[in-house]
Amino acid sequence: MTLLSVAALGIFVSIALLLIRLFVGPSLYDRVLAVNSVGTKIVVLLALVGFMMGRPDFLDIALLYALINFVTTIAILKFFRYRSFQISLIKPEVEPKGEAE
Repeated sequence: MTLLSVAALGIFVSIALLLIRLFVGPSLYDRVLAVNSVGTKIVVLLALVGFMMGRPDFLDIALLYALINFVTTIAILKFFRYRSFQISLIKPEVEPKGEAE
C-alpha cells in the first residue's frame, strides 16, 4: 500500500509540472500537449485509486475519460490547423510546391 501511495504522489508531482508547462508553454502546441498529458496522468491516477480502494469500476471511468481526452485533443488540433470543424470537400485552389508542372 505504501508503494501505491508513493506512485500516486509521483503522479501528482508530474501533473503539477505539466500544469506549469501549460501556463508557461511558449507555443500553442506545447499547451495542447500539456493538456493531453495531464489527461493521461489523470487516467492513470483514476486506475491507481480504483485499485487502492478495491473498486474495479473506476477502470471503466478511466477508460471513458481516456477516450474523451483523445477525441478532444484531436478536435482541438484540427481546429487550430484548419480554423474550422467542417470537412471541406472542395479542392484548394493553391497547389502545394513541388507538384506544379
